[in-house]
Amino acid sequence: MEWQAKQYSVFDEQRSRPAYDLVNAIPEINAQSIIDLGCGTGNSTQALLSRYSAHNIMGLDNSETMLIEAKKRLPQIDFQLADISQWESEKKYDVIFSNAALQWLPDHISLYTRLVNNLTEGGYLAVQTPDNLQEPPHKIALEIAATEKWINKIGHIHHEERHSVEWYFSLLKPLVTDINIWRTTYFHFMNDINDIVEWFKGTALRPFLSMLDQDEQIVFLKEYKSRLSQEYAELPIGGLLLPFPRVFILAKK
Repeated sequence: MEWQAKQYSVFDEQRSRPAYDLVNAIPEINAQSIIDLGCGTGNSTQALLSRYSAHNIMGLDNSETMLIEAKKRLPQIDFQLADISQWESEKKYDVIFSNAALQWLPDHISLYTRLVNNLTEGGYLAVQTPDNLQEPPHKIALEIAATEKWINKIGHIHHEERHSVEWYFSLLKPLVTDINIWRTTYFHFMNDINDIVEWFKGTALRPFLSMLDQDEQIVFLKEYKSRLSQEYAELPIGGLLLPFPRVFILAKK
């Protein structure tokens, strides 16, 4: 299930806003080593570059196609191909940063513990993850996949378990000296329902569409769009707002 960098980048500005907000929330420290886990096309790395020197930043992702785009965007940054779920470094980092990536991975107890252990003393773990599984774009995709028409092909697809802010706080509090968690809902302007479909084709719909041939994708997306259009009201001035909740974690070693 390879990432499609071009599709993901359609809404690059909107997807990048949380990354800049997270970078700006990191307290001032003399950070000499920063790693961006799940850097994707480099949009989150670019947010880090707005604050830190390029030679101190490294980007890591498990998608070759995404890294190709990242290297085009930021040729001065060291980007490496690796799997976050297996990543562990002998080197400690002053800032371990991850924007909209860790939600794809299982076993957050060991994952977050390992990330904290890879921080320097006084370093920061800065993470943003979508918290939108109860929003229509996710719920509708799963409901369609569970119908008789699709269950044999894509009915098995599920999301990795998401946890509450209380769960993350309880996990991290004993491991760090300070922790700050908050939840923000962004409202992204979409021209029409097609924009919302295109947004999620780049992320949440990938597992479903990757299991379908081209004709099946057309049928699935037609049903998805029809169901989705019942959930979002057009604004009086035209267009739609897409609510997108996200959880932010900022923890000091």
